Amino acid sequence: MHKMRRFFLSLAPLALAACATVPATVAEAPAPSAPAAIPGGAAAANDPRVGPIGEAIMARGGSATDAALAMMLALAVLEPQSSGIGGGGLLVIGSPDGSVDSFDGREVAPAAATTGWFLEADGSTPRNRMAATLSGLSVGVPGAVALVAEAHRQHGRLPWADLFAPAIALARDGFAVTPRLSASLATFASRGGRDADGRAMFYKADGSAPLPGEVIRLPALAESLQMIAAQGPDSFYHGAFAEGLAAEVAADTPIPGMTAADLAAYRVAERDAPCVLYRLYKVCTMGPPSSGGVALLAMLKQLERFDLAALGPRNPVTWHLFIESQRLAYADREFYVGDPDHVPVPLAGLLDGGYLASRAALIDPATTLADVAPGQPQDVAVALGAGQAWPEQGTTHFVAVGGDGEMASLTATVEGAFGSGLVYGGFYLNNELTDFAFAPLANDGRIVANAVAGGKRPASSMTPTVVYDPDGRPLFAVGAAGGALIPPQTARAIIAVVDFGLPLEDALGLPFVMAVGGGTVLVEKGTWMEGLTADLQRLGHARVQPFDQLLRTTGALRQADGTWRAAMDPRLAELVRIPPAPASGPAGEGQSEGLGPDTAHR
Repeated sequence: MHKMRRFFLSLAPLALAACATVPATVAEAPAPSAPAAIPGGAAAANDPRVGPIGEAIMARGGSATDAALAMMLALAVLEPQSSGIGGGGLLVIGSPDGSVDSFDGREVAPAAATTGWFLEADGSTPRNRMAATLSGLSVGVPGAVALVAEAHRQHGRLPWADLFAPAIALARDGFAVTPRLSASLATFASRGGRDADGRAMFYKADGSAPLPGEVIRLPALAESLQMIAAQGPDSFYHGAFAEGLAAEVAADTPIPGMTAADLAAYRVAERDAPCVLYRLYKVCTMGPPSSGGVALLAMLKQLERFDLAALGPRNPVTWHLFIESQRLAYADREFYVGDPDHVPVPLAGLLDGGYLASRAALIDPATTLADVAPGQPQDVAVALGAGQAWPEQGTTHFVAVGGDGEMASLTATVEGAFGSGLVYGGFYLNNELTDFAFAPLANDGRIVANAVAGGKRPASSMTPTVVYDPDGRPLFAVGAAGGALIPPQTARAIIAVVDFGLPLEDALGLPFVMAVGGGTVLVEKGTWMEGLTADLQRLGHARVQPFDQLLRTTGALRQADGTWRAAMDPRLAELVRIPPAPASGPAGEGQSEGLGPDTAHR
């Protein structure tokens, strides 16, 4: 019997989410009973079925925030390898008047977590990362449901339960498997099928993954979503459901771990959204614990002194400058950024115009920096040390923009593909805590900003972003999935729009280039960017390697006529196209997206 089956059988039958009563905890933010629709909204996600869900929500009078939240819940069903209610997310909302709100729904470490959480019994040797991932040690208190609740309370227009109806229908009635999900289930079977419930949900009797086009139903997840829709977010964080979730995690943790009190204590954190002017365009993103937002803004400001428009998109110097700026920004983000509730992050200093001008002055259009070290911004209260950085791998990004110009940019995650592999209530639990540095001290003995601690949120590359034009009007909502690849994907898309004036799909599909440390530069395989290899080498980038990682940038851009257009990264289209259901045959063969273990689906 499913772990949650006995609990759900004790509930009275639940009405469809669209008809359920709005819980008191959510109804504190009253919404009109029949809000008027504002025509012209647009939405996009990494699954072609989800953008129309967001647009339908807005057509019924919902806000762009309502649409993004409904999309987040639908993706929890359709993209379990990337996100879900067992994970968390970061949301940036840009209002038509130029004000920006940001919500930190990042997972938090349980109170029992100490600096030795990821150390062996000797107190000094870091644990094996994969062993830690496939255990309760990796599971943070999920923030997704609380994020939906708080964002809806402040920015929602439709009743709470309406946001859940599309996701409930998908989970209950079934959905066709995309080639990408089939590939994920086959490639990451050790995680997707680690738990007996995961195997029962997705895998066949012989252990094979479903073929693209086959229909999957997730009744346990539908019940969990129905419970939250009918009873509100407290039903997730308190009572029998929370007690069972905590017990599930604790039973898989080799030391004292998560408790029901950890779930009851969870709160979404509202953060000030940092903004900079990039060539008179206001760019606003997520602040710490997002290190990705800090890196994005630093890259743009460092590049501002160069005339990228004159250089053009196919000029190797353009991308040499981009690479050098990224190297400088990443040196700072990895050194200084952590949870601002636990470590002093010198955000104002890192984004200070004078400081970034001094960093930009280090960039030479004709050669590479021999060595890149963190800078010395003002107001550094603690001498920090460099820690380990891990990639996020189970992440998705999506956008919704209303006809009134409200922009919602949301990145959701479970960290790795299928998170920890633990399943509860029909959903995978994250492995977000492995985003912490495993060693709390650097080699020189200094504190690591992203060291684990009870109640702390790990640093993140997620970079949901909104852009306003020089007249202050909403212009662009954008973000990406891909762990450390997220900031350069997002920066590249903004530069494509602002400097090169490219249409949306061309901006999202601009070939990828990124520095990854040790002097190595990745260029997207099979594109004209790979054709710049020799030029980049002449500029000092000795190790230029072709790269075929799946890229997932998503955005919505205001068109010249004032309407909005939203799209996913065109490279993703074939991997999420729904084929006809197969008649028979082995599942999952050759469906790895061309990537090795633990490197896909970020």
